Amino acid sequence: MTVLPLAREARDIVRTTCAYCGVGCGVLASSDGQGGATVAGDPAHPANFGRLCSKGSALGETLGLEGRLLAPVIGGRPAGWDEALDHVANRFAAIAAAHGPDAIAFYVSGQLLTEDYYVANKLLKGFIGSRHLDTNSRLCMASSVAGHRRAFGSDTVPGTYEDLELADLVVLVGSNLAWCHPVLFQRIAAAREARPDMRVVVVDPRRTATCDIADLHLPLAAGSDVALFNGLLLHLHDTGVVDRRFVDRHTVGLDAALAAARAATPDVAAVARWCGLPAADVARLYAWVAQSERTVTVYSQGVNQSSAGTDKVNAIINTHLLTGRIGRPGMGPFSVTGQPNAMGGREVGALANQLAAHMDYDDPVAIDRVRRFWQAPHLATGAGHKAIDLFRAIGTGEIKAVWVMATNPAVSMPDAGQVVRALQACDFVVVSDFVRDTDTARLAHVLLPAAAWGEKDGTVTNSERRISRQRPLRPAPGLARPDWWALSQIGRRLGYAEAFDYHGPADIFREHARLSAFENDGARAFDIGAVADIPASLYDGLEPFQWPWRAGESGLQQRLFGDGSFHTPDRRGRFVAVTPRPPCHAATEAFPLVLNTGRYRDQWHTMTRTGRTPRLSAHRPVPLLAVHPDDAARFGLADDGLAHIESRWGAAVMRVQTTAEQRPGTVFAPMHWTGVLSAAGRVNEVVNPQADPISGQPELKATPVRVSAVATRWQGFVLSRQPLAFDCRGYWVAVRGAGHWRYELAGPEAPVAAWERLEALATAAVTEAEWLLYRDPAIGRYRAALLHGGQLQLAMYIAPDAAGLPSRIGPAALFSEARITPGQRRSVLAGRDPGRSADLGPAVCACHGVGRDAIEKAIATGCRTTRALGERLRAGTNCGSCLPELRALLAGVA
Repeated sequence: MTVLPLAREARDIVRTTCAYCGVGCGVLASSDGQGGATVAGDPAHPANFGRLCSKGSALGETLGLEGRLLAPVIGGRPAGWDEALDHVANRFAAIAAAHGPDAIAFYVSGQLLTEDYYVANKLLKGFIGSRHLDTNSRLCMASSVAGHRRAFGSDTVPGTYEDLELADLVVLVGSNLAWCHPVLFQRIAAAREARPDMRVVVVDPRRTATCDIADLHLPLAAGSDVALFNGLLLHLHDTGVVDRRFVDRHTVGLDAALAAARAATPDVAAVARWCGLPAADVARLYAWVAQSERTVTVYSQGVNQSSAGTDKVNAIINTHLLTGRIGRPGMGPFSVTGQPNAMGGREVGALANQLAAHMDYDDPVAIDRVRRFWQAPHLATGAGHKAIDLFRAIGTGEIKAVWVMATNPAVSMPDAGQVVRALQACDFVVVSDFVRDTDTARLAHVLLPAAAWGEKDGTVTNSERRISRQRPLRPAPGLARPDWWALSQIGRRLGYAEAFDYHGPADIFREHARLSAFENDGARAFDIGAVADIPASLYDGLEPFQWPWRAGESGLQQRLFGDGSFHTPDRRGRFVAVTPRPPCHAATEAFPLVLNTGRYRDQWHTMTRTGRTPRLSAHRPVPLLAVHPDDAARFGLADDGLAHIESRWGAAVMRVQTTAEQRPGTVFAPMHWTGVLSAAGRVNEVVNPQADPISGQPELKATPVRVSAVATRWQGFVLSRQPLAFDCRGYWVAVRGAGHWRYELAGPEAPVAAWERLEALATAAVTEAEWLLYRDPAIGRYRAALLHGGQLQLAMYIAPDAAGLPSRIGPAALFSEARITPGQRRSVLAGRDPGRSADLGPAVCACHGVGRDAIEKAIATGCRTTRALGERLRAGTNCGSCLPELRALLAGVA
């Protein structure tokens, strides 16, 4: 077995793993002694070889204690752990006694470590006896799980990241890899630069940053992926691009799959009509796939987050089974997960329709096996509610208690308003998190303080089945504790002390590994029996490895299924007959546009972590509704104006970004903003909750909406050293700055009325302040700065429109000053800082804090390539996510 040195080396550098996406990058981190950490990519980690994206690079900036939940809270008051644990255990026991164990649910997260996940699953399903444990990974990759199981007989990703570099053709489907998995994007970009004959195709309704390296972009209509890949299956078959030996010996179901494809998409013209694409572009994709044996199809949320997501996954897999392009170097279908441990959750059974260790409720032998292994007296014997139905059951009172861990469903779930109402009505809500104030935490009866990244100790599994260690840099602050510890303490209080007698994460990992190998003769793909008995010292130094790694095996199997042996009963892969169908709710006259949601480059989920660092808030500080110019003109929307977005389920308000990169008839909004950080930016209030009937994954990419312009009589912003509490009138968004909070504001009332409200807010927030004032009621322009002891505490600016407002950058810089100078006092109301250089402009490179003005100046003075900009400014030299913007700026002066 290969091990590392102890986690803490001579220079106190800790080898750990990133907390964000499913790439699973290795990180070298060390505490800086001031509450933060220095962070760099680990050159030895096989996922990233030293690369990190903007979010990973900023991890050390997210470790401050501001806003941390540092002690348990019961009914709004601080409490000790014993009181809190006793209270939770007693309430669970009483609810189970009165209503049965299924009245209790856990809703967990792909941001838990595998050890946390394992104990949660064991406690609820094995010992409390409830079926109802599901995870926010249901929103991320459940359709891939279902598609894998239908085709392979197991939830198994066949390939490895190296295949993305070895491929001659990479087809990216529903994946903005440049923003959502930047390190993988850079690995592909580097391979393409080294091998110019390599091709990249992007299949996505939007023209995203990923198209920067694409040889072909197919902006297909929402939900038409099955038609595209069914057509490809027919084309490959009819032109003889078939691995007949592989198909005959190792698969079943081809005839039915071909018949289903031929019925709806008999030719390229039919596919083009389904997808809304030029037939010539469809034909070009098909020809390139036919010519390229080494083809990898990478897919992500644009495929999974659909009411037909499972069928989309199988349509993709069908093309690889037909050609035998699976499990060999440079080829295969590749599901890229969204969260750092979504796959770890799949391993322990954290989906409601799974049991544990890739075993399922539909197998009585598996149920008995897990019961015997756990010695579980009340093991649940059937699948529970998936996420959408779980929260509906909470709303109806079927579920009386829920424990939410490391996630924020009041923001991230579709039809989020219904989720809020369900939690408000629930008898008992427990929330474990590392931050005190989230939309979900506001609805909790009990809050439990969890350890955060940099304090956690355990393992995660990335998208290529690679298990890596996450190691602590420092002790958890206050009374924060690991999630597995809190779960184990509840298990003990419920009378199961022996089953939850864990002394550390190594104990849990060993048990998890033993279960994976228990009575496993190779029929189950997931098996890490080789590490089932490692001592704590070897667990501490465990190197990243891919599963399966069975006991007695000396070498690891990087790729799976290349030998044609699958995990179905007859060991054959399954072609699945799928029929294209449009999204479950189509645009109508009342709701004429289709809303697509997704991520921004520098933000993560609901911003509980990334929102803590100003650097990551600079690129897209507020949520924008991307609209094609034709649609903006059609509905009276102005660029940078406000838009009201409404569906059957709810509404939101966002600033408008007109862009030709958006497909006409569609709009796009980011999913990150919350009720804590905005008045009406929580877009999942709007989103359709319809789910795939097989996977239970909701239709997050296609919601019929209508949009209208929001009339405002004033706009403004406030900069404050302390956070402020705004009421919900008008529009506001909170943005973290360096040493301050920034609030973007707008409203329908007269400017003078808005100013009076802001004056009252400022007076309450900053007592004994010296006021610097400028008022011009005739034109509706107001400005003020509040100082205390010569230090700027708050500044606020109002004008009838955005043109009357100064730049935010000058006054924001003054919050770093212990005492502002006389010159700065004179200029603060003008929104300038005479002691500093010219504004940097909007942020472009988050990794190195490079703004657009500096880039444009460098271009004007001779930098004509991205390499030259990198050499002068460092822009684009870390994660590379900003390279598309750099190229666009260069193209603008070409």
